[in-house]
Amino acid sequence: MSSRQITVNRRALRDYHVLDRVEAGIELRGTEVKSIRLGHISMVGAFARIDKDEAFLLGLNILPYDHGNQFNHDPERPRRLLLHKYEIRKLQAQAEQKGLALVPLSMQFRKGRVKVEIGVCRGKQTHDKRETIKRRMADRDAARAIRDRR
Repeated sequence: MSSRQITVNRRALRDYHVLDRVEAGIELRGTEVKSIRLGHISMVGAFARIDKDEAFLLGLNILPYDHGNQFNHDPERPRRLLLHKYEIRKLQAQAEQKGLALVPLSMQFRKGRVKVEIGVCRGKQTHDKRETIKRRMADRDAARAIRDRR
């Protein structure tokens, strides 16, 4: 299966504990796909919301396509996520729990279609972030020691 990574929401991975992941399609216009192929996309501040049995991705910024003229799109319009009903209901039940949010984690092309990975996330506290940084530093030190030993 061919897939190509478009972007990763690093801030989401830093600020949230990811409890569950779901891959969803996204409804886009033609100029949006062309702009995404050029890498003109930002996921900072993006989130998903369930509204009337439909899932929407809000806050995703896709810059207008340079040669789009009158067919260009609004950069921050809400975009519908393509999910099955049971997946939407499951996400809605999880999102209604206190302290949980639906956050886009990454985007990729899969067989020519844009897919978004949505995570059910819980916010990290400051001490959790410090613990993550300490763990990463310890892993780097261990890898460096192993490399130097060889």
